[in-house]
Amino acid sequence: MSFRFKQFFIEDSKCAMKVGTDGVLLGAWVPIPYTIHHTPHTILDIGTGSGLIARMLMQRCPDAEVEGIDIDAAAVEQAKENGVKASCVKLQDWQGTYDLIVSNPPYFQNSLKNPDKGRQTARHTDTLSYEELIVHSARLLNEDGQLAIILPAEAEAEVRRLAAVQNLFLTHLTRVYSKETKPARRVMMAFEITRSRDHVVTTKTDTLILEDEKGGRSAAYSELCKEFYL
Repeated sequence: MSFRFKQFFIEDSKCAMKVGTDGVLLGAWVPIPYTIHHTPHTILDIGTGSGLIARMLMQRCPDAEVEGIDIDAAAVEQAKENGVKASCVKLQDWQGTYDLIVSNPPYFQNSLKNPDKGRQTARHTDTLSYEELIVHSARLLNEDGQLAIILPAEAEAEVRRLAAVQNLFLTHLTRVYSKETKPARRVMMAFEITRSRDHVVTTKTDTLILEDEKGGRSAAYSELCKEFYL
């Protein structure tokens, strides 16, 4: 299926995990400081799938080198067709250094496995645990580099604990609600890495509600994604 955004198309027919709200949210939300010294020059999308988030960051950071990795060969082929520089490789085996790493990773830890092997790999943490994601992202980040991820809300405490061990400090936390009356369903977290013990980080915390009273996109959701959604 093909999805049309303002500046690009995404085809996801070969991908186990299709274009969805989580990827769009993360790609639009990733905090990018637009200064001469801190604009990211190298960006890695872990578990790139169709290349959606990578393409969004290519739009937002036109001067950056953006690449994606995935263990699904068909997804990597699709990402390349969608204009993304992509490699079929495990994160655990990947080498490089990056100013920004992003990921919409596998997140089902204890639920029943999907009978479709491709979707099982894409959706479950068997092939990439939260700990591996955090440890290897920290390994690949440049000093003062950022990691931005979207996860189920219930994973927040565990991931914050794992990140702290790797000197990844939470700079921005957004809790995502489908409706104001329901519990948070996702969290988007941005971490900054530092090896300095004297480094002081302030965490910005906010919320995002996706639906308005009529069931349509909320004003905040529309504003966040206005450069992408038609």
